[in-house]
Amino acid sequence: MEINNITLGQLKASGYKTKSVKDELRNNLRDKIKSGQAVFEGVHGFENTVIPELERAILSRHNINLLGLRGQAKTRLARKMIELLDEYIPFVTGSEINDDPLNAISRFAKDLIEEKGDETPISWLHRSERFFEKLATPDVTVADLIGDVDPIKAANLKLSYADDRVIHFGMIPRANRCIFVINELPDLQARIQVALFNILQEGDIQIRGFKLRMPLDMQFVFTANPEDYTNRGSIVTPLKDRIGSQILTHYPESVAIARTITEQESKLDQNQTDIVHVPSLARDILEQISFEARDSEYIDNKSGVSARMSITAFENLISTAERRALKAGTDKTVLRLSDFIGIIPAITGKVELVYEGEQEGAASVAQSLIGSAIRTLFSDFFPKIEKLEKPGEKTPYSDLTEWFFAENGFELLDEASDAEYQTILDEVTPLDILVKKYQPQLDKKDLYFMKEFILWALVEYKKLSKDRFAQGHQFKDMYGSYISKL
Repeated sequence: MEINNITLGQLKASGYKTKSVKDELRNNLRDKIKSGQAVFEGVHGFENTVIPELERAILSRHNINLLGLRGQAKTRLARKMIELLDEYIPFVTGSEINDDPLNAISRFAKDLIEEKGDETPISWLHRSERFFEKLATPDVTVADLIGDVDPIKAANLKLSYADDRVIHFGMIPRANRCIFVINELPDLQARIQVALFNILQEGDIQIRGFKLRMPLDMQFVFTANPEDYTNRGSIVTPLKDRIGSQILTHYPESVAIARTITEQESKLDQNQTDIVHVPSLARDILEQISFEARDSEYIDNKSGVSARMSITAFENLISTAERRALKAGTDKTVLRLSDFIGIIPAITGKVELVYEGEQEGAASVAQSLIGSAIRTLFSDFFPKIEKLEKPGEKTPYSDLTEWFFAENGFELLDEASDAEYQTILDEVTPLDILVKKYQPQLDKKDLYFMKEFILWALVEYKKLSKDRFAQGHQFKDMYGSYISKL
């Protein structure tokens, strides 16, 4: 939809009334809440926690600080606020700071209106152009954010530095009547944070001695990590005092929510989804890995484990199976548990290890997280494996461990064809008995993944041994493996 440019006289005749950006957000939010529309659609897991607090802050016309660890959708929330703005707003054509035609604040707009009156040209600004974002880095200056004297402009216009027309406005004045986001606020130097005081409270800005009474109309949104983690800096107290609402974000609270986020955010093309069938259990294991990482003694929990880890790990996982299928020359394949070896690069690049984790090694920690996730989920599908068993006592897994003792195990190659892979697992007959007894409703496509799941779980409970070699994994009886090493 396009709106034709008009004149100031036509705008007045239309009955247009000035409205602040915070009132726009508030009024449109009220309408959405009344009509039962979803407000922050596509942001999952915050429905009963973060989103109600954010809505209250918007209704209160507050500037907002979103405080949380990395990968908690802070910037996503800020960007979603664009949807609460009016679709178009009028501004004085040519204005650098989007002057409201009925409440101009810049020298340029005031002079133009005085000169042309009701013939002043008016343009329209779409809401998609009313979002400004700045990543706070140590090299950001006051000139970047607020402005500075422009010597080239002074020379071209033959003006002295005492004339306010030589000012070059920074990002904040140019974001007048918009949403302005500063990401990672604690990284902004304290002296730069101080420069924001008057803008947040009084609305005036000062540039190189020019004290301009410019009541900027803005919605500020800041994002930050908790101060106990951000060693690079902190938010100065007087600035905190000027931010109306501080809202704490969090990670997904359940595997189901985490799955929804990963499926929404992962970048897969149609070829990948057509080739690779992903069992539901595989998706659960993938998400559980992030939950295990957030509780791991090897990972710095103050740093957090971003939701991006699950997203990139899922992409790696699908690509691992896709590559295997392409090399085998097949059009379809089912994801295997052994394909999880392909997600290790996605994990090691996303977690911050403590000293003990560094000693173990990033790859070793990643493998242990995969194992922990399998161990956690196993009891949801099969009987619990007890650590201690009475001598001679029969358990649901006795036949399986005895099979390995008698047959001396087998090797599962990473790039084995589907037929080879299935043949190897079909030879372990106790696996079929376990699956039929405890998962009788299992989809046939997921059968072999479930069989492999049992093997990996028994390794985690130290009932079997699993060794990694260059081309795949070797599964053996626990004690036979120990004796063979003597």
